Amino acid sequence: MTDHLIAAFRETVEERDGHQFRIPPEKMGTIVIFGATGDLAGRKLIPAIYNLWRAGLLPDKANVVGVARREKSHDTYRQDMCEALKTHSRTGHGDDDACLPFVSNFFYYQNNFAEEPDLRGLAEYLHELEEERGMPHNRLFYLSTGPEFFAPIIQKLGAAGLVNRGGGAGWSRVVIEKPFGHDLDSAVALNASIGEVLGEDQIFRIDHYLGKETVQNIFAFRFGNAIFEPLFNQKYVDHVQITVAETLGVEGRGDFYDATGALRDVVQNHALQLMCLVAMEPPAEFGGDDIRGEKVKVLRSVPLPDRDTIADTVVRGQYTEGGGELGYLSEEGVDPNSHTETYVALRLTIDNWRWAGVPFFIRTGKRLKKRGTEIAIQFKQPPTHYFKKLGLRMPEANVLVFRIQPDEAISLSFNAKPPGMDFQIEPVNMDFRYGHAFQKDMPDAYERLLLDALRGDSTLFTRADEIEAAWRLVSAIHEAWKHAPAPELYRPGSWGPNAAERLFHGCEGRWRALEDA
Repeated sequence: MTDHLIAAFRETVEERDGHQFRIPPEKMGTIVIFGATGDLAGRKLIPAIYNLWRAGLLPDKANVVGVARREKSHDTYRQDMCEALKTHSRTGHGDDDACLPFVSNFFYYQNNFAEEPDLRGLAEYLHELEEERGMPHNRLFYLSTGPEFFAPIIQKLGAAGLVNRGGGAGWSRVVIEKPFGHDLDSAVALNASIGEVLGEDQIFRIDHYLGKETVQNIFAFRFGNAIFEPLFNQKYVDHVQITVAETLGVEGRGDFYDATGALRDVVQNHALQLMCLVAMEPPAEFGGDDIRGEKVKVLRSVPLPDRDTIADTVVRGQYTEGGGELGYLSEEGVDPNSHTETYVALRLTIDNWRWAGVPFFIRTGKRLKKRGTEIAIQFKQPPTHYFKKLGLRMPEANVLVFRIQPDEAISLSFNAKPPGMDFQIEPVNMDFRYGHAFQKDMPDAYERLLLDALRGDSTLFTRADEIEAAWRLVSAIHEAWKHAPAPELYRPGSWGPNAAERLFHGCEGRWRALEDA
């Protein structure tokens, strides 16, 4: 790997925002990916590592060891990763002259971690590789596998001496993909099992939503602007809406989805994380435990629905046949008598001084009218007696919208008088769009999260008590559903079942159509 090839395909570090996050060679770790031949590795992880390397945020030598059960040579694995980059890297790599210097850092280790009794062979291999390449004995293990393998792999890592709980020759950390548990009991059990091997500071439970630039910007927007933060409370806010909408169905994953549902798949992690960022108090310091501690306080302040309140707080739905699409119950792998929800809408409250009495509405679903994720904060109506006396159109409520995806943006609506002799009131928008304002390509969420894991910064990862607090809410809803009617039906291309509108009792508003953003 020659210097001129590296220089040709890497951006100058000093020209990048965040260059202070560059990892020096002596602090770099070997990245070990379990499930290295799977879809997530080729589609997200390898492009993320490549983009970090190309941006100069990783050293020239950045060992990546793929672990999977298939028989494969180093060269074949490297070529496969070059093909993955051609399709999935946001920066591209042009041709093999760009890719080969990068994948020369890649190595493949065959191991059937589902069946083989231990990982002592991997431990010996990593030690020899690090010695041969003059690398420190730091390791980042990424579990890109099915959730049933999380605890067994970590137990095997501990038995093979591959993870250090402090001291030793180098650091060791483990990144765990979702889903982290299936309910409260399983999440508690998984935390206990991996806690026997790892300290909490070594565990990085990943939720890619927290790596998105627009999600991180909620924190900057709230606490970096004195004109907005004082308005985030029950005195000024009527309600908050959080929408995570998909146009696709289960897409051949009927077996998985029928055992999961929208509440577990999206609300338990993504949607509740967004709610916490909107509702949390300012942390004492901008650090991992401080921020995560404030998020846990939010979740613990949410009253749990039960069989007596479930009808007023939660609506679940299933998509039917329509528009040339199969109904959910006709999808491959789905039980034809299934009550699994493909749509769920919640009305939650946060019983603390800041948010008492303010409803937080969350909805997510498949086969909806439009794909998108947004947070909409609707403020209370101003006094309107002036306008009523004049017989004018009433001002509309101000709405602050964070559009997470697609077309990342922040929008604020307010009322103004249009030009003319008559005095009228009409709503107008102020729009901030990331692509127009910053005119730079935004990094993928996995890039930020992988870099933070390598640096040991857990701010954007989920702590054990936060996971359990989220599951406590979700499990309470599932328990209440045992006594509730079957899901409401809705047609593909709609915004879900009409029954979801009933959640807005006592509020000034309705579910937003994402086109209004």
